[in-house]
Amino acid sequence: MSKTVLVTGSSRGIGAAIAELFYENGYNVAINYNKSEKEAKALLEKLPGSLLLKGDVSSEEDVKNMIEQTVAHFGKIDVLINNAGISQTGLLQDISLEEWEKLFSINVTGTFLTSKYAVKNMLANHNGKIINISSIWGISGASCESCYSASKGAVIAFTKALAKELGASNITVNCIAPGFIDTDMNKNISKEDTKAFCEETPLGRIGTPDEVAKAALFLASENADFITGQILGVDGGAII
Repeated sequence: MSKTVLVTGSSRGIGAAIAELFYENGYNVAINYNKSEKEAKALLEKLPGSLLLKGDVSSEEDVKNMIEQTVAHFGKIDVLINNAGISQTGLLQDISLEEWEKLFSINVTGTFLTSKYAVKNMLANHNGKIINISSIWGISGASCESCYSASKGAVIAFTKALAKELGASNITVNCIAPGFIDTDMNKNISKEDTKAFCEETPLGRIGTPDEVAKAALFLASENADFITGQILGVDGGAII
């Protein structure tokens, strides 16, 4: 029986690359989106037989429905990839409470909710893999991204603690911390800043969504069965 992966925020960017790579490797794929309906439907056309799920990861009702639909359609969830996330830049004093709360509701609460409800199915099968997408800024912090860094740092702490909690149930929990990746989220970064970042990165370039997807595929594979609670940097050596 084919394994099933649910990828949150998979209509574009890193999420779409993950969905495509897992599909190419024989997985049943549940594609989640919230607002990018056009992109999600275009991805579904590329991945026939996949399941399209509209849902806000910060909504408990939406998440419960997503998990229930995935299990009803494919029978189980073998891999959960918590990719849905938003960014926020600006000086601390200019960030509103509303912006702070939105960051945490999606980046942190979303990861909590999807994990909580997917784990119930994984526990029943005594098997599963959870892969959370954080950021290098969750490790080192970034100027003018203190709130974003805090939310991604919370994802890392959640990963480590949950790995300890679920290990006895044969469920691994790991995290990928991407560096500067060529996605729509980073399109607003100037050419000058992009060049400067590349010059500070040992590999001298920015990364691609496919490179993050390959790391996720590895962590979901049997080759990573004895790996849990780890933070895998896909960053070209940016924070060595």
